[in-house]
Amino acid sequence: MQTRQFGNSDLHITPIGFGAWAIGGGGWAFAWGAQDDNDSVAAIHEAIDLGINWIDTAAVYGLGHSEEVVAAALAGVKNRPYVFTKCARVWDEKRQIGKSLKAESIRRECEASLRRLKVDVIDLYQIHWPEPDEDIEEGWQTVLKLKEEGKIRWAGVSNFDAAQMGRIARFGPITSLQPPYSMLRRDIEESILPYCGSHNIGVLVYSPMQSGLLTGAWSKERLATLPPDDWRREKNKQFQEPQFSRNLRLVDLLRAIGGKRGKTPGEVAIAWTLRQPAVTAAIVGARKPGQLKELVGAADWRLSAAEVGEIEQFLKAN
Repeated sequence: MQTRQFGNSDLHITPIGFGAWAIGGGGWAFAWGAQDDNDSVAAIHEAIDLGINWIDTAAVYGLGHSEEVVAAALAGVKNRPYVFTKCARVWDEKRQIGKSLKAESIRRECEASLRRLKVDVIDLYQIHWPEPDEDIEEGWQTVLKLKEEGKIRWAGVSNFDAAQMGRIARFGPITSLQPPYSMLRRDIEESILPYCGSHNIGVLVYSPMQSGLLTGAWSKERLATLPPDDWRREKNKQFQEPQFSRNLRLVDLLRAIGGKRGKTPGEVAIAWTLRQPAVTAAIVGARKPGQLKELVGAADWRLSAAEVGEIEQFLKAN
């Protein structure tokens, strides 16, 4: 798998990275349902075998559990991938999640992530959300100090808009932005991608398949069996009617386009995001071995202009 220069860093990363949100397991506010840790470890090992050279996780995924699983999976691995994680989401003894960008809080989070990941330095440390907004300058300056101290190699942000990136960039360069981006969520095209492109900020898009919806594995029957603790049931409108039925029709189109090229609907969805010059790479989650094999083909091929046009026509008409 070819690699790409990652923003202003010295890292060269594969166009697809392993997303570790779902492997955090169940029992927290944004869980994807129960998860077998052995499946998670096997999925990470498969990602490495397929040539993927970075993993994206966060402290809040599973309230620390995702980072622990990543560490377990990488124990003794020689061809070790880069590990990216995030701060600015904290939780209490009742597992209630809070928001903090205060310097002391970020320092505590960083030390906790270093312990859970069992590393001496984090390859990329990202502010997870720009909340509270009034504290983003304090949070960013703290992350930059962690970089100066050698706790982290590179510093990035997630879910920031262009104006917020402009506010913090005066304190030090932003290596990366992690925004949501898919055919069904295109907000970043207007101002955020142009800003990143003009400021040499690497872009790692998350949910390129809209939380799995565009993989081709969904039906109304499967939706009805979604576990009650899966966040998509009530917190993702794309999994609710009438959007859900429209999205199934979109998947039919992706299946038709991909079928002519030997690609899955998920690969078409991922390749659609990677067509953007400002997008460095896409985060692709997997919960068990076998899933990534149906998706990594998106890394090294591109949709034709005619195929992009077909998708655009559908989205405008529906």
